[in-house]
Amino acid sequence: MTATGKTPLAVALKYEGAGAPKVVAVGRGDFGKRIIDTAREHGVPLEENAPLAEALASVEVESEIPRELYEAIATILAFILRATTTRAAVPLKP
Repeated sequence: MTATGKTPLAVALKYEGAGAPKVVAVGRGDFGKRIIDTAREHGVPLEENAPLAEALASVEVESEIPRELYEAIATILAFILRATTTRAAVPLKP
């Protein structure tokens, strides 16, 4: 997730289907830009949401997201699942 503005902020989440998603990386400035660039290189979907990125940036790395952010994260995860399912369903042209 990114927050637009002068200094890039990126928060990387990991969700394995059990428990709550975990914050696995947080970076501002050059490190935030590296997280964003790496995600793009690997085809990881990005969501630009400055207030949510700021809230997640306060979560300790390797910790589950707090309950008060479940709904916002669930909305994003549902969007990603729909997008990746739709993309997988489209046949590739030879």
